[in-house]
Amino acid sequence: MTGHGDWRSQPERGSPRLLRLMLWLSRRLGRRLSRLALYPIALYFFLFAPSARRASHAYLARALNRPARTIDVLRHFLTFASTIHDRVYLLDNPTGAITIDCPHGSLFDAPTGAILIGAHLGSFEALRAIGKGKAQRRVSMLMHADNAKKINALLAIANPAAADDIIVLGQVDSMLTAQTRLAEGHLIGMLADRSLPGDTLRLCPFLGTPAGFALGPFRVAALLRQPVYFMAGLYLGGNRYRVHFEPLADFTHTDRPDRTRAIHRAQDRYVALLESHCRAYPYNWFNFYDFWAPPIAPNPEPAA
Repeated sequence: MTGHGDWRSQPERGSPRLLRLMLWLSRRLGRRLSRLALYPIALYFFLFAPSARRASHAYLARALNRPARTIDVLRHFLTFASTIHDRVYLLDNPTGAITIDCPHGSLFDAPTGAILIGAHLGSFEALRAIGKGKAQRRVSMLMHADNAKKINALLAIANPAAADDIIVLGQVDSMLTAQTRLAEGHLIGMLADRSLPGDTLRLCPFLGTPAGFALGPFRVAALLRQPVYFMAGLYLGGNRYRVHFEPLADFTHTDRPDRTRAIHRAQDRYVALLESHCRAYPYNWFNFYDFWAPPIAPNPEPAA
């Protein structure tokens, strides 16, 4: 089963322009006053992004386990706008206006590297901000070129130096760079809830219906032979975030014959944790497209 690129039509495509606006407002008005602009921005997405509105409504009905209301969808868009707004502060001054709770912060104190696999759930910048506050522990991101181009456009606006922490997949030295940074004790992050055309997907039960999840991030983690953790930087409202970690797998000693089975186990646990967090923090998941729409491809690989 191969992936699709429907997520590229969602409102996050406009986030560089939105971040540029937020940066301008924040530097002139401060965080408290500039947050007032989030309400008309959320209303704009609600009114003029009908496919995103429908996707939010359908997702929230699953996550909330009840029919989603207009106020729920507006809150979903407002949470998304809030995390985009806070990127300005998390990238520019991570120890300033934002409060971040990290119950399992001991992961940052370990001397060895690790793989972090997350989703478009909350804010990854909250995780990197915690890393900067923990003995300057670097957190790098492995991503496809399309994603890297978009993220680098964001970083060029708010903090160009942070672009050094992006590792682009598919280049000759991608895996070597990742291995080198892991050996130096860095944390390497990947997001595993979206796919691109050509990605291999596996069907996993998610919020009541099977959905296709990319196997690529878990295969990369297995090749890098490191402990793997689920990660989420959850927005709690106001200026508060909470960073969660949960162990997914340890590929350090996984032999080739056992690799596929271990990858499937890790992905199953990842999807279960993602579902749990989506139910507990439903407004934090920012995939504004039909996540359950089947890609046009034969022979999907079902969950074990």
